[in-house]
Amino acid sequence: MAIVNASDQTFNTETNEGLVLADFWAPWCGPCKMIAPVLEELDQEVEEVKVVKLDVDENQETAGKYGVMSIPTLLVFKDGQVVDQVVGFQPKEALVELLNKHK
Repeated sequence: MAIVNASDQTFNTETNEGLVLADFWAPWCGPCKMIAPVLEELDQEVEEVKVVKLDVDENQETAGKYGVMSIPTLLVFKDGQVVDQVVGFQPKEALVELLNKHK
């Protein structure tokens, strides 16, 4: 599945079905750049998870709605509901473990 770049307008639609890992990020954020290849690998290897990215600079409404204060913030959605959250860079193994808790 390809990583989806969402906006304030499309975020709810992209996260309302199945298991979704939403990455709140910004282009100037160092740890966000570090986690991008990890998310690419995760997207290729874990079929039942959809990865959605949201640029917080361009989509402040959605970031505010979910109380995102630090980036990267990763929210796990299951059928449209937030079921977990982590802040900061995470290795792939930690993200796989996080997602496996909610399958």
